[in-house]
Amino acid sequence: MIRLEQDGGLWIVTIDRPDKANSLTPEMLEELARIAETAQEAQALILTGTGKVFSAGADLEAARAGLATSPLWERLSGAIARLPGLTVAALNGTLAGGAMGMALACDLRISVPTAKVFYPVMKLGFLPQPSDPGRLAALIGPARAKLILMAGQKITAQEAHAFGLIDRIVEPDALMATARELVADTCAADPQVARAIGALCVS
Repeated sequence: MIRLEQDGGLWIVTIDRPDKANSLTPEMLEELARIAETAQEAQALILTGTGKVFSAGADLEAARAGLATSPLWERLSGAIARLPGLTVAALNGTLAGGAMGMALACDLRISVPTAKVFYPVMKLGFLPQPSDPGRLAALIGPARAKLILMAGQKITAQEAHAFGLIDRIVEPDALMATARELVADTCAADPQVARAIGALCVS
C-alpha cells in the first residue's frame, strides 16, 4: 500500500489505498517513516497518492485504537523535514487530518484544483502533532493556522494557494510531470551544492 520508485537520485513515494481514501494504518505509517529515514542520500523526494484523495489521515479503526495520537506521525514529518534534498508533496486530492504533517514538512506543495485541506483534530478531541501548528503558522500565519485548526474550516486548493500553503495548482494529468520538473534541476546539480543552497534557505 506504500510504493517506492527510485529513479537515480529521485525517490517517489506513493500512498496506494484509494478504496479507503488513502487512510493510513500503523504499518503504512511505519513504512513511510522508514523510507523517509533512509532517504538521506536522495537528491529529491516526491510524495503523492492514488485516486482522488492524497490521504484522509489515520484509518478510522486504527485511529480508535490509538493511531491518532501515535508518535509515528511526528517521526515521519521530522524525517521528511530533515532530508537534505528537495521534497515535494504532489497532492492528487484532499489532504486531511494527520496526513497534513508530512505535507507541511515538505519544501514544496503542489495540488490538483479539486483538493481540500482540513485538520479536524480539535473536533475529535485530540491535539495536532507537535510540529504541525508551527509549520502551518510559518507558512500561512497564526490567524489562518487557527482558521484551519480551531475554526475547523475546509480550505479549497485555491484558498490554500492564496494563503501560501500550496505553491502551485496543477491539472491532474500534469501533476507528476510538474513535480518531476520542479525537482529536475536539483537532481541534475552537484548534491553538495544543492544541499548547501537548501540549508541557506532555512530561516
